[in-house]
Amino acid sequence: MNVTVVSAGILLLSLAALPVAGRANPARDAIVSQLANQAKAANPAFAGFSAERGKAFYGAKHTGGKPDQPSCATCHTVSPRQTGKTRAGKEIAPLAVSVTPDRFTDGEKVDLWFKRNCTAVLGRECTPLEKGDFLAFAISQ
Repeated sequence: MNVTVVSAGILLLSLAALPVAGRANPARDAIVSQLANQAKAANPAFAGFSAERGKAFYGAKHTGGKPDQPSCATCHTVSPRQTGKTRAGKEIAPLAVSVTPDRFTDGEKVDLWFKRNCTAVLGRECTPLEKGDFLAFAISQ
């Protein structure tokens, strides 16, 4: 089986778990597809992203990062549909795609913010699986 067919299959599996509104943006779909390819390369048993795993990751208290930022919800609130605040008090637009439709459509911004936020919360970069699960959760909201 060639890589293109496998990649397309992974994308379809990953997108199948997302609500229709979350699938409506080609730029976002390309980001999810790229992460799916990376996740499959890291783990050949990868079978798609999970909004449930993303939700658990989002709300979990992590160690290894900055002590005042133990979870995503520290700045982004318990609900991704709500406006968050940085530690300096600057507002952060809701993560939920249903509230902020252009969220996660610029690949460079997605890479930048994952790198910054994962390092702050986890003390390391997120894996492709963590990123994809997180996106599946945010897209499903």
